[in-house]
Amino acid sequence: MESTPATPTLRDTIMKDIQGAVRLSVAYIGLSAGLLQAAERLKQADAAGLAQAAGGDLGYVVRWCDAAYAFGLLDETPGGFVLTDLGRAFLPDAPGTLMPFAVQEVLTAHIAERAAGLTKTGERPGEAVLAERATILPWFGPMLEAQFGPVFEKTIMPALPVYERAAAQGGLVIDLGCGNGWYLMRLARAYPRLRCLGIDGFDENVRQGQARAQAAGLADRVRFAKGDIYGFESPEPADIIALNRALHHVWDEKETVFRILHDHLKPGGAAVIWEPHWPAERAALREPARRMVAFQNLTEHVQGNHFLQPSEIAAAFRGAGLVPEVRGFLEGREAVVVGTRP
Repeated sequence: MESTPATPTLRDTIMKDIQGAVRLSVAYIGLSAGLLQAAERLKQADAAGLAQAAGGDLGYVVRWCDAAYAFGLLDETPGGFVLTDLGRAFLPDAPGTLMPFAVQEVLTAHIAERAAGLTKTGERPGEAVLAERATILPWFGPMLEAQFGPVFEKTIMPALPVYERAAAQGGLVIDLGCGNGWYLMRLARAYPRLRCLGIDGFDENVRQGQARAQAAGLADRVRFAKGDIYGFESPEPADIIALNRALHHVWDEKETVFRILHDHLKPGGAAVIWEPHWPAERAALREPARRMVAFQNLTEHVQGNHFLQPSEIAAAFRGAGLVPEVRGFLEGREAVVVGTRP
């Protein structure tokens, strides 16, 4: 059968897609190399000034400036380059920062390349793929924080009374797979009586968490340590054990995981599991707001995982002797399942 040629309309659509992806790549280089941040500090500078301020190679910086200008991140003035509103929106501290999109685009390209080869072999190399590119891992925690921190603080935290109950007792919250500590930092600021312990397997995340707690004056209540769910030692029975978008990483050992959760909680304590809501019907993946979760599930397969339905998590809680409650957020795209120990 003769194949149907791509129409001009389809080609135009794909060209816009690829230019958008390249714009995000240019922004990522600017973030990772500190060039966007240097442009903000200097307000106006030529390529040499940006290279000196960011500690970069002039040859690369000249060509990055050309690309950033072409894609609207920089404007040129008689005194040098200045950030545009678009360029400024990618800064990590910008309100509603676009930084996560730039990091996600580069991470997506990396995982896509790995998946292309692994599809032939069936190999699933695990979470180590996140550390295969030196510039990505330091941005992974900040990316998740920018994406999910505001949702947690404004929507999820106020909706779950478990946090206030723990705080009233001066309780202990343990975050397993804590990343850069954004979840615990928000809890500690909102509830001054809570004590917090973050556990993560990446040295970079532990380092970021410790530095942030110290800088915020919270190091007396928010601590971080390297470890994993199988070997961590709780200093006391916990009021809350949280896994934020992390349970699917250990789901293959769910019987062991949920036994550990049960055994480390005090009576009346709760495990709080936050996961993307994998839809029951494939047709839901065509919804624009859910498309990315379909690709993310492919990236999770590379890491040895897969996304879960809330009913699966609730059933695992019941099997471990915990009483589950399922809550949906963001129009059902995110699920939080609270399992309370009687």
